[in-house]
Amino acid sequence: MTSPARREESAGDADRPDRPTMAAAVELACRAPSLHNSQPWRWRLDEHTVHLYADESRLLHVADPSGRELVMSCGAALHHSRVAFASMGWRTFVHRLPNPAQPSHLAALEFVRFVDVPPYAVTQARAIEQRCTDRRPYLPEPVPTAVLDRLTAAANAEHATLTVADTLTARREVVVAMTTANAEQRNDPAYRTELATWAARGFGAVDGVPVSSLRAPDPLARPLLARDFSSAGPGELASAPMDDGALLAVLSTRGDDRRSWLTAGEALSAMVLTATAAGLASCPLSQVVESDLARETVQSAVLGGRGQPQLLVRLGWPPNRTSPMPRSPRRPCAEVIAETA
Repeated sequence: MTSPARREESAGDADRPDRPTMAAAVELACRAPSLHNSQPWRWRLDEHTVHLYADESRLLHVADPSGRELVMSCGAALHHSRVAFASMGWRTFVHRLPNPAQPSHLAALEFVRFVDVPPYAVTQARAIEQRCTDRRPYLPEPVPTAVLDRLTAAANAEHATLTVADTLTARREVVVAMTTANAEQRNDPAYRTELATWAARGFGAVDGVPVSSLRAPDPLARPLLARDFSSAGPGELASAPMDDGALLAVLSTRGDDRRSWLTAGEALSAMVLTATAAGLASCPLSQVVESDLARETVQSAVLGGRGQPQLLVRLGWPPNRTSPMPRSPRRPCAEVIAETA
Protein backbone atom coordinates (compact mmCIF):
# COMPACT_ATOMS: atom_id res chain seq x y z
CA MET A 1 0.00 0.00 0.00
CA THR A 2 1.28 3.47 -0.87
CA SER A 3 1.84 5.68 2.18
CA PRO A 4 0.09 9.12 2.43
CA ALA A 5 3.46 10.79 1.95
CA ARG A 6 4.10 8.77 -1.20
CA ARG A 7 0.62 9.53 -2.52
CA GLU A 8 1.19 13.22 -1.83
CA GLU A 9 4.53 13.17 -3.64
CA SER A 10 3.08 11.32 -6.61
CA ALA A 11 0.16 13.75 -6.89
CA GLY A 12 2.52 16.69 -6.60
CA ASP A 13 4.71 15.42 -9.40
CA ALA A 14 1.74 15.54 -11.79
CA ASP A 15 1.23 19.29 -11.82
CA ARG A 16 1.83 22.59 -10.06
CA PRO A 17 -0.48 25.44 -9.07
CA ASP A 18 -1.52 27.51 -12.06
CA ARG A 19 -1.01 31.29 -12.29
CA PRO A 20 -4.50 32.24 -11.03
CA THR A 21 -3.98 30.03 -7.97
CA MET A 22 -0.55 31.54 -7.32
CA ALA A 23 -1.92 35.05 -7.68
CA ALA A 24 -4.86 34.32 -5.36
CA ALA A 25 -2.58 32.87 -2.70
CA VAL A 26 -0.18 35.81 -2.90
CA GLU A 27 -3.07 38.27 -2.69
CA LEU A 28 -4.13 36.60 0.57
CA ALA A 29 -0.52 36.63 1.79
CA CYS A 30 -0.45 40.40 1.33
CA ARG A 31 -2.93 40.70 4.22
CA ALA A 32 0.08 40.17 6.53
CA PRO A 33 0.91 42.79 9.17
CA SER A 34 3.80 45.17 8.46
CA LEU A 35 5.41 48.18 10.09
CA HIS A 36 3.02 51.14 9.60
CA ASN A 37 1.24 48.98 6.99
CA SER A 38 4.15 49.70 4.66
CA GLN A 39 3.67 46.33 2.85
CA PRO A 40 7.38 46.10 1.93
CA TRP A 41 7.22 43.03 -0.30
CA ARG A 42 7.40 42.11 -3.96
CA TRP A 43 6.46 38.76 -5.48
CA ARG A 44 7.47 37.11 -8.74
CA LEU A 45 5.51 34.22 -10.21
CA ASP A 46 7.48 31.75 -12.30
CA GLU A 47 6.18 28.64 -14.02
CA HIS A 48 6.78 26.38 -11.01
CA THR A 49 8.03 28.76 -8.29
CA VAL A 50 6.93 31.82 -6.35
CA HIS A 51 9.64 34.23 -5.21
CA LEU A 52 9.44 36.73 -2.35
CA TYR A 53 11.59 39.87 -2.33
CA ALA A 54 12.01 42.69 0.14
CA ASP A 55 11.02 46.03 -1.35
CA GLU A 56 13.83 48.20 -0.03
CA SER A 57 12.16 51.32 -1.43
CA ARG A 58 9.60 50.99 1.36
CA LEU A 59 12.16 50.88 4.18
CA LEU A 60 11.45 53.29 7.05
CA HIS A 61 14.94 54.69 7.43
CA VAL A 62 14.43 56.34 10.84
CA ALA A 63 12.32 53.76 12.67
CA ASP A 64 13.96 50.74 11.03
CA PRO A 65 17.46 51.65 9.77
CA SER A 66 18.75 48.06 9.90
CA GLY A 67 15.79 46.67 7.96
CA ARG A 68 14.88 44.31 10.81
CA GLU A 69 11.18 45.14 10.68
CA LEU A 70 11.08 45.20 6.89
CA VAL A 71 12.37 41.62 6.77
CA MET A 72 10.09 40.64 9.66
CA SER A 73 7.10 42.02 7.77
CA CYS A 74 8.11 39.95 4.75
CA GLY A 75 8.45 36.91 6.99
CA ALA A 76 4.85 37.38 8.11
CA ALA A 77 3.79 37.54 4.45
CA LEU A 78 5.81 34.39 3.75
CA HIS A 79 3.96 32.44 6.45
CA HIS A 80 0.64 33.86 5.24
CA SER A 81 1.50 32.55 1.77
CA ARG A 82 2.26 29.09 3.14
CA VAL A 83 -1.16 29.06 4.81
CA ALA A 84 -2.89 30.38 1.69
CA PHE A 85 -1.34 27.75 -0.58
CA ALA A 86 -2.10 24.98 1.93
CA SER A 87 -5.77 26.05 2.05
CA MET A 88 -5.82 25.69 -1.75
CA GLY A 89 -4.35 22.20 -1.59
CA TRP A 90 -0.64 22.92 -2.06
CA ARG A 91 2.16 22.11 0.32
CA THR A 92 5.06 24.57 0.12
CA PHE A 93 8.77 23.88 0.28
CA VAL A 94 10.55 27.10 1.17
CA HIS A 95 14.14 28.00 0.30
CA ARG A 96 14.96 30.93 2.58
CA LEU A 97 17.58 33.49 1.56
CA PRO A 98 18.37 31.43 -1.57
CA ASN A 99 20.81 33.88 -3.13
CA PRO A 100 23.51 35.39 -0.86
CA ALA A 101 24.48 37.77 -3.66
CA GLN A 102 20.93 39.15 -3.67
CA PRO A 103 19.91 39.80 -0.04
CA SER A 104 16.54 41.21 -1.05
CA HIS A 105 15.58 37.75 -2.39
CA LEU A 106 14.10 36.37 0.82
CA ALA A 107 12.44 33.13 -0.27
CA ALA A 108 11.60 30.79 -3.14
CA LEU A 109 8.53 28.56 -2.81
CA GLU A 110 8.02 25.25 -4.57
CA PHE A 111 4.98 23.01 -4.33
CA VAL A 112 3.50 19.53 -4.21
CA ARG A 113 -0.18 18.78 -3.99
CA PHE A 114 -1.77 17.67 -0.72
CA VAL A 115 -3.97 14.59 -0.96
CA ASP A 116 -6.37 16.30 1.44
CA VAL A 117 -6.41 19.96 2.44
CA PRO A 118 -5.24 20.16 6.08
CA PRO A 119 -8.04 21.40 8.38
CA TYR A 120 -5.64 23.82 10.10
CA ALA A 121 -5.00 25.54 6.77
CA VAL A 122 -8.68 26.30 6.22
CA THR A 123 -9.00 27.68 9.74
CA GLN A 124 -5.90 29.84 9.43
CA ALA A 125 -6.79 31.09 5.94
CA ARG A 126 -10.11 32.24 7.37
CA ALA A 127 -8.16 33.96 10.16
CA ILE A 128 -6.09 35.84 7.55
CA GLU A 129 -9.31 37.42 6.30
CA GLN A 130 -10.37 38.34 9.85
CA ARG A 131 -7.10 39.49 11.45
CA CYS A 132 -6.27 43.14 11.93
CA THR A 133 -4.07 45.18 14.25
CA ASP A 134 -6.45 46.20 17.02
CA ARG A 135 -5.29 49.25 19.01
CA ARG A 136 -8.45 49.50 21.11
CA PRO A 137 -8.41 48.76 24.86
CA TYR A 138 -9.13 45.08 25.48
CA LEU A 139 -11.51 43.47 27.93
CA PRO A 140 -10.01 42.44 31.30
CA GLU A 141 -10.88 38.74 30.90
CA PRO A 142 -7.72 36.60 31.13
CA VAL A 143 -6.47 34.50 28.24
CA PRO A 144 -6.98 30.82 29.16
CA THR A 145 -3.87 28.73 29.64
CA ALA A 146 -4.95 26.34 26.89
CA VAL A 147 -5.10 29.21 24.38
CA LEU A 148 -1.77 30.58 25.56
CA ASP A 149 -0.24 27.13 25.09
CA ARG A 150 -1.45 27.11 21.48
CA LEU A 151 0.08 30.52 20.86
CA THR A 152 3.40 29.38 22.34
CA ALA A 153 3.33 26.20 20.26
CA ALA A 154 2.63 28.20 17.09
CA ALA A 155 5.73 30.35 17.68
CA ASN A 156 7.84 27.31 18.57
CA ALA A 157 6.82 25.55 15.37
CA GLU A 158 8.42 28.44 13.46
CA HIS A 159 11.64 28.22 15.53
CA ALA A 160 10.91 31.25 17.71
CA THR A 161 9.93 31.67 21.35
CA LEU A 162 6.95 33.48 22.84
CA THR A 163 7.53 34.59 26.43
CA VAL A 164 4.77 36.20 28.47
CA ALA A 165 5.57 39.04 30.87
CA ASP A 166 3.73 37.17 33.60
CA THR A 167 5.06 38.81 36.76
CA LEU A 168 4.39 42.28 38.11
CA THR A 169 8.08 43.11 37.84
CA ALA A 170 8.38 41.95 34.22
CA ARG A 171 5.20 43.76 33.25
CA ARG A 172 6.33 46.96 34.93
CA GLU A 173 9.63 46.81 33.06
CA VAL A 174 7.82 46.34 29.75
CA VAL A 175 5.80 49.47 30.53
CA VAL A 176 9.08 51.28 31.29
CA ALA A 177 10.54 50.07 27.98
CA MET A 178 7.51 51.29 26.04
CA THR A 179 7.62 54.66 27.78
CA THR A 180 11.34 54.95 27.01
CA ALA A 181 10.88 54.13 23.32
CA ASN A 182 7.95 56.51 22.91
CA ALA A 183 9.84 59.35 24.62
CA GLU A 184 12.94 58.85 22.45
CA GLN A 185 10.90 58.84 19.26
CA ARG A 186 8.66 61.71 20.28
CA ASN A 187 11.76 63.86 20.75
CA ASP A 188 13.23 62.96 17.34
CA PRO A 189 12.09 65.40 14.60
CA ALA A 190 13.13 62.99 11.82
CA TYR A 191 11.06 60.21 13.36
CA ARG A 192 8.01 62.47 13.70
CA THR A 193 8.32 63.50 10.06
CA GLU A 194 8.59 59.88 8.90
CA LEU A 195 5.64 58.84 11.05
CA ALA A 196 3.50 61.64 9.63
CA THR A 197 4.07 60.30 6.11
CA TRP A 198 2.74 56.85 7.05
CA ALA A 199 0.06 57.42 9.70
CA ALA A 200 -3.41 58.99 9.91
CA ARG A 201 -4.10 58.22 6.25
CA GLY A 202 -7.49 59.17 4.89
CA PHE A 203 -9.98 57.49 2.58
CA GLY A 204 -8.50 56.10 -0.61
CA ALA A 205 -5.02 55.32 0.71
CA VAL A 206 -3.68 51.89 -0.23
CA ASP A 207 -1.00 51.69 2.47
CA GLY A 208 -0.08 53.33 5.78
CA VAL A 209 -2.13 53.43 8.99
CA PRO A 210 -5.65 54.80 8.48
CA VAL A 211 -7.03 57.35 10.92
CA SER A 212 -9.80 54.87 11.79
CA SER A 213 -7.18 52.54 13.29
CA LEU A 214 -5.56 55.13 15.60
CA ARG A 215 -6.57 56.18 19.08
CA ALA A 216 -8.16 59.52 19.81
CA PRO A 217 -6.29 61.89 22.15
CA ASP A 218 -6.66 60.98 25.80
CA PRO A 219 -8.30 63.88 27.68
CA LEU A 220 -6.28 62.94 30.76
CA ALA A 221 -3.01 62.85 28.78
CA ARG A 222 -2.18 59.40 30.14
CA PRO A 223 0.72 57.55 28.51
CA LEU A 224 -0.18 54.58 26.30
CA LEU A 225 1.04 51.02 26.19
CA ALA A 226 1.17 51.44 22.42
CA ARG A 227 3.03 53.30 19.74
CA ASP A 228 2.54 57.05 20.10
CA PHE A 229 0.95 58.23 16.85
CA SER A 230 -0.16 61.57 18.29
CA SER A 231 2.35 63.59 16.25
CA ALA A 232 0.74 62.26 13.05
CA GLY A 233 -2.71 63.51 14.02
CA PRO A 234 -5.73 62.49 16.11
CA GLY A 235 -7.28 59.07 15.61
CA GLU A 236 -10.84 57.84 15.94
CA LEU A 237 -10.55 54.95 18.42
CA ALA A 238 -11.40 55.29 22.09
CA SER A 239 -8.41 56.14 24.25
CA ALA A 240 -7.43 53.96 27.18
CA PRO A 241 -5.21 53.95 30.25
CA MET A 242 -1.63 52.87 29.75
CA ASP A 243 -2.22 49.32 30.93
CA ASP A 244 -5.61 47.71 30.35
CA GLY A 245 -4.44 44.33 31.67
CA ALA A 246 -3.92 42.79 28.24
CA LEU A 247 -1.47 39.94 27.92
CA LEU A 248 2.01 41.15 26.92
CA ALA A 249 4.35 38.68 25.23
CA VAL A 250 7.82 38.98 23.72
CA LEU A 251 8.63 37.15 20.50
CA SER A 252 12.32 36.23 20.44
CA THR A 253 14.81 34.24 18.38
CA ARG A 254 18.18 32.70 19.12
CA GLY A 255 20.07 34.85 16.65
CA ASP A 256 19.74 38.40 15.43
CA ASP A 257 20.58 38.24 11.73
CA ARG A 258 18.51 38.48 8.57
CA ARG A 259 17.41 34.85 8.76
CA SER A 260 16.37 35.36 12.39
CA TRP A 261 14.27 38.37 11.40
CA LEU A 262 12.57 36.33 8.68
CA THR A 263 11.92 33.59 11.25
CA ALA A 264 10.44 36.11 13.68
CA GLY A 265 8.03 37.32 11.01
CA GLU A 266 6.88 33.80 10.20
CA ALA A 267 6.39 33.13 13.91
CA LEU A 268 4.45 36.38 14.33
CA SER A 269 2.10 35.32 11.54
CA ALA A 270 1.60 31.84 12.99
CA MET A 271 0.94 33.26 16.44
CA VAL A 272 -1.49 36.04 15.47
CA LEU A 273 -3.45 33.74 13.15
CA THR A 274 -3.77 31.25 16.00
CA ALA A 275 -4.88 34.10 18.26
CA THR A 276 -7.43 35.34 15.71
CA ALA A 277 -8.86 31.84 15.27
CA ALA A 278 -9.30 31.70 19.06
CA GLY A 279 -11.20 35.01 19.04
CA LEU A 280 -8.39 37.15 20.43
CA ALA A 281 -7.37 40.62 19.29
CA SER A 282 -3.69 41.38 18.74
CA CYS A 283 -1.42 44.37 18.31
CA PRO A 284 2.31 44.05 17.51
CA LEU A 285 4.41 46.68 19.32
CA SER A 286 7.69 46.87 17.50
CA GLN A 287 9.05 50.08 18.99
CA VAL A 288 10.61 48.15 21.87
CA VAL A 289 13.28 46.99 19.40
CA GLU A 290 13.65 50.43 17.81
CA SER A 291 15.25 51.77 21.00
CA ASP A 292 18.46 50.13 22.22
CA LEU A 293 17.64 50.92 25.84
CA ALA A 294 14.08 49.61 25.57
CA ARG A 295 15.28 46.42 23.87
CA GLU A 296 17.87 45.80 26.57
CA THR A 297 15.22 46.33 29.24
CA VAL A 298 12.88 43.77 27.68
CA GLN A 299 15.70 41.29 27.11
CA SER A 300 16.72 41.47 30.75
CA ALA A 301 13.32 41.69 32.45
CA VAL A 302 11.29 39.25 30.33
CA LEU A 303 13.85 36.94 28.70
CA GLY A 304 16.30 36.79 31.58
CA GLY A 305 19.07 37.82 29.20
CA ARG A 306 18.53 34.79 26.96
CA GLY A 307 17.46 35.16 23.36
CA GLN A 308 17.04 38.16 21.07
CA PRO A 309 13.79 40.12 21.45
CA GLN A 310 12.27 40.91 18.07
CA LEU A 311 8.78 42.11 18.90
CA LEU A 312 6.32 42.75 21.71
CA VAL A 313 2.73 41.63 21.11
CA ARG A 314 -0.33 42.78 23.01
CA LEU A 315 -3.11 40.17 23.16
CA GLY A 316 -6.58 40.13 24.67
CA TRP A 317 -10.30 39.91 24.11
CA PRO A 318 -11.67 42.61 21.79
CA PRO A 319 -14.03 45.13 23.42
CA ASN A 320 -16.82 44.51 20.93
CA ARG A 321 -16.83 41.11 19.30
CA THR A 322 -19.86 41.93 17.15
CA SER A 323 -18.21 45.07 15.73
CA PRO A 324 -14.71 44.13 14.53
CA MET A 325 -12.08 46.65 13.55
CA PRO A 326 -12.04 47.66 9.89
CA ARG A 327 -9.19 46.11 7.93
CA SER A 328 -6.34 48.32 6.79
CA PRO A 329 -6.08 48.93 3.04
CA ARG A 330 -3.79 46.98 0.76
CA ARG A 331 -1.88 47.88 -2.38
CA PRO A 332 -3.27 46.62 -5.71
CA CYS A 333 -1.89 43.24 -6.75
CA ALA A 334 -0.45 44.78 -9.90
CA GLU A 335 1.93 46.81 -7.71
CA VAL A 336 3.37 43.85 -5.82
CA ILE A 337 3.18 40.88 -8.21
CA ALA A 338 5.29 40.40 -11.33
CA GLU A 339 4.89 37.43 -13.62
CA THR A 340 7.62 35.76 -15.67
CA ALA A 341 6.54 35.03 -19.20
